[in-house]
Amino acid sequence: MPNSIDYLAILIQFLVGAGFVVTTMVVSHAIGPKRKTSDKLEAFECGIDSQGNARLPFSIKYFLIAILFVMFDVEIIFMYPWAVNFHELGADGFLQMLLFIGTLLLGFVYVIKKGVFKWE
Repeated sequence: MPNSIDYLAILIQFLVGAGFVVTTMVVSHAIGPKRKTSDKLEAFECGIDSQGNARLPFSIKYFLIAILFVMFDVEIIFMYPWAVNFHELGADGFLQMLLFIGTLLLGFVYVIKKGVFKWE
């Protein structure tokens, strides 16, 4: 059974990371430029003049593709440690991974049937 001392390293890493973020934001706000001109506030798009309104709605399919990418990317994160420990996990680990992959493939088939990948 783990003690709370086992989590001390994680806490220290979290505090260092959060401290770095806060320190960077405070220092950049303190020493950064404060002059706002019309040229600085204008939208810049690779040297091309801006056209239209940036608040126009766009297709939800962009979000769906992004979510699917993240979902299958996270799948790989779970599969890597499983592959490294394949021999120690044995048949039980193999069956659990088959269930995991089967569930993901079932979701993928559902997404394909819904037509998420069909663009208009």
